[in-house]
Amino acid sequence: MEAVGSGLESLTLVRHGESVVNAAPYTGSDEFITGISDSEVPLTERGAAQAAAVGPRLATLEPDFDLVLCSPYLRTRETARLALSGLEMPVPRFDERLRDRETGVLFGLTAFGIERRLPDEHLRLQRVGRFYHRPAGGESWPDVALRLRAVLRELQGHVLIFTHDIAIVLTRYIFGEIDEADIRAQTGAEVGNASISRWERGDSGMVSSVYNDTSHLP
Repeated sequence: MEAVGSGLESLTLVRHGESVVNAAPYTGSDEFITGISDSEVPLTERGAAQAAAVGPRLATLEPDFDLVLCSPYLRTRETARLALSGLEMPVPRFDERLRDRETGVLFGLTAFGIERRLPDEHLRLQRVGRFYHRPAGGESWPDVALRLRAVLRELQGHVLIFTHDIAIVLTRYIFGEIDEADIRAQTGAEVGNASISRWERGDSGMVSSVYNDTSHLP
């Protein structure tokens, strides 16, 4: 089965602006954030400015998007609202399949906190590796890839999506640009906040024209 719908002409992915989790300082403690769910993590002031800077750049890439999709998480909704303000675009449709990876019991914990509070999960992570590890109540990377494949097969025309870094990296994986070993070799976030990545249909399928571009940011 095709990785994408045969009618897809271009795909533009925008990662959300800087969130309070992205900006959380490392203190050496067990937790980097408490008292909030992943779906309700907001943008920082800087992240809001980044989101606003995305709009003018989108207008130069493809002014006639046929469809705009968005992860239902607060940080992506805020990014879409600010980026699309003043632009003539389709109203964003929220699709839960575009959400961030569910980390289950690991959410909010630093690497030290996981090792200290959840030693069994820590050992499983070390044994299985981060690509295939599925924490209690959470997802593995292939789990996220499965829901992304379902979305991609439905797309037609020129599509804009506001989503998360893992979805953008896994889009490269689904399109055959990188493999599992490439993902496992990554040591940090490959995709910048409020970055733009774009693929266009060519003779051999979807071809990357822009990846992790942040040149529009202040």
